Amino acid sequence: MTAIGIGQAPKRKEDVRFLTGRGRYVSDIKLHNMAAAFFVRSPHAHAKIGAIDSSAALEAEGVVAVFTGADLEAAKVGGLPVGWGITGSDGEPMKEPFYPVLAVGKVRHVGDPVAVVVAETPEQAQAAADLVMVDYEPLTPVVSMLDALKPEAPLVHEDVPQNLCCDWAMGDEAAVEEARQKAAHIARIELVNNRLIGNPMEPRAAIAEYDRARDHYTLYTTSQFPHVVRFLMGGLVLNIPQHKLRVVAPDVGGGFGVKQFHYAEEAALTFIAGKLCRPVKWVSERSEGFVSDRQGRDHVTEAELMLDENGKFLGLWVSTLANMGGYLSTFGPNIPTNLYAPLLSGVYKLPAIFCNVKVVFTNTLPVDAYRGAGRPEATFVLERLVDVAAIETGIDKIEIRRRNMISKEEYPYQTPVVVEYDSGDPMACLDKAIEVADIAGFEARRTEAARRGKYRGLGLSTYVEACGLAPSRLAGQMGARGGLYESATVRVHPTSHVSVMIGTHNHGQGHETTFAQIVSEQLGVPFEDIDIVFGDTDRVQFGMGTYGSRSLVVGGAALSKAGDKVIVKGRKIAAHLLEASFEDIAFEKGEFKVAGTDRAKTFAEIAGAAYVPHDYPLETLEPGLEEQAYYDPINFTYPGGAHFCEVEIDPDSGEIELCAYTAVDDVGTIINPMIVEGQLHGGIVQGIGQALFEHGIYDEETGQLMSGSFMDYCMPRADNLPSITISPQVTACAHTPMGVKGCGECGTIGSPAAVINAVVDALKPLGITHVDMPATPNRLWAIIRNAQSTSIAAE
Repeated sequence: MTAIGIGQAPKRKEDVRFLTGRGRYVSDIKLHNMAAAFFVRSPHAHAKIGAIDSSAALEAEGVVAVFTGADLEAAKVGGLPVGWGITGSDGEPMKEPFYPVLAVGKVRHVGDPVAVVVAETPEQAQAAADLVMVDYEPLTPVVSMLDALKPEAPLVHEDVPQNLCCDWAMGDEAAVEEARQKAAHIARIELVNNRLIGNPMEPRAAIAEYDRARDHYTLYTTSQFPHVVRFLMGGLVLNIPQHKLRVVAPDVGGGFGVKQFHYAEEAALTFIAGKLCRPVKWVSERSEGFVSDRQGRDHVTEAELMLDENGKFLGLWVSTLANMGGYLSTFGPNIPTNLYAPLLSGVYKLPAIFCNVKVVFTNTLPVDAYRGAGRPEATFVLERLVDVAAIETGIDKIEIRRRNMISKEEYPYQTPVVVEYDSGDPMACLDKAIEVADIAGFEARRTEAARRGKYRGLGLSTYVEACGLAPSRLAGQMGARGGLYESATVRVHPTSHVSVMIGTHNHGQGHETTFAQIVSEQLGVPFEDIDIVFGDTDRVQFGMGTYGSRSLVVGGAALSKAGDKVIVKGRKIAAHLLEASFEDIAFEKGEFKVAGTDRAKTFAEIAGAAYVPHDYPLETLEPGLEEQAYYDPINFTYPGGAHFCEVEIDPDSGEIELCAYTAVDDVGTIINPMIVEGQLHGGIVQGIGQALFEHGIYDEETGQLMSGSFMDYCMPRADNLPSITISPQVTACAHTPMGVKGCGECGTIGSPAAVINAVVDALKPLGITHVDMPATPNRLWAIIRNAQSTSIAAE
């Protein structure tokens, strides 16, 4: 057994239990006397609720109880809260209508939960749910954001005029107008950032139980942040004291943001468990997830880029409509505002930026964070606009980016939209990507494709991301209801084995491996002797969970700080044992040494001695070897990169082939190269999914979800994908303890624009300058036919 530290690539520790079927997911948990729940959901997008008759259901076999919104209302159950609100450009807070756990009076989207049937088995609960008679009075739904903002539009919430949650802005509008007046050229674009449905491998699930003897609740849930669920649900919805509520998120099969929020099902089950005094379990079916999980993206944007006569950027103007759906989700209003506008500068020197976002209610599923969360949307707007500017000015797409890029020497770089980039070298990323992708040979490949009757295109996207969602001070100014720090406890046992309790959550990121590598490097402890504990509010100190590529950036930093404290305590113990001064004790490669001598104690000896304090000076040296640390970063971290994509399009069918994809990403110090490459691969594939395949579509007349299964919602498959080349470029972060920046969302940020830019480049001979996502074969075929018809008519 040896130390495995930073920069090495051991196989993931957690994979042994997953590959051998020993993972423990919520659906695997079986408790004594556990009942099953099934949610009755609205078939209407917009309707008044009249009477709810549950008498037939209550008479059905195995049924224990039926609960409706009226039951929760009578018990004074609160609404689902927003964890991060926003303030409008007029200084007024956003409109935050009540979000009931079970609908009361009105439903606002298909799938809105109306009642819960509890029975002895899942089958009995589902069968009885069909017997619950709900008297609906259908209302006209509003699906399109443009329609929702019309004065005559139906109101999703009666207390929100024109369905406008908030009219929000960031930047200097006057400076952008000045840039517009000076501009030699203005590039313009209108685009849609399509709605996405996350579909993690494991559907959501929850189990709630109530211990009457202790007046104590436990919730097992598929969550990315159990402590935040405990805070929001216990403190703001059910009024359960924090010490009387335990939330456990065991193994979770993927999240992608979908499992980042506090959901109605969690609160409903916990309430019901308390009323029935028995455990209650709910596991979502895949089709149910389509109409109950939070969805992502869904923007409509107009943007303008002002340039001088030399192609230098003068200003950027962006106007976006952002869909919130029927209710405000936990972080919903924050995603298209505070996590969107600050990234519109990208890797460029843009002197003036102004962004206006209208946040709109519609009769669709609530929208919130999905992998990337605001940053892919910003990058797509900017990188599509830069390509349009290149086409219209006749400047090569690589050259126009070079002329406007922030140079390495200009960091730290203050953007005009709040954030200051601490470090980076986007030019080095671009240069490396050009070499790795063999851009010099592209025209020959295009010519060869043309001989085969195919259109070949090359797309480029550069990007910068803000990771860590920090600092807490800035987040508080932006409307967050909590801090964005992270916590870690390092417990060294008498045998020198180490347990780490950390406030982040591992649901596919490889934390049990990466965090063990950090500890192994820092303390010299064998990799196999380190255990990572997460996801249980009774075992782990308060932490903020996993989202926004923050786990390594913020959680890893807290872990490093806790490890430093362990070393300091170990030096004190070593100084006592070796009869030396504290200042003379150095720690290196797992040994505490007296400087200038051969006297030393191993880490294992110090760990054992920490728990056998026979002659300690107890007034200055306590027994034990366990330390806790919290880390609140002083800034975001800013990974970035350059992505190239090559595609071929068959003009007869519109079929698109991804021929090559190259990604050069700067994610700072790399702890485990294998895990980083896996994260980048996964992110790129999800971005490709948005660009070419995925689209959450609602019928504009009925509000019905038209893409409510995998028959209609297309996910990318292995045979749709090219070989993806990953080549890292490292610039250490200037303010995190290990120089890390984060990598979990980089792929989804760089890839959509790279793919669509490649598609547009392929169709350039036809005069096509923009294609909205997803660029499906049917859409491309229609665009090509229309362009060809226009060309023939012109002749």
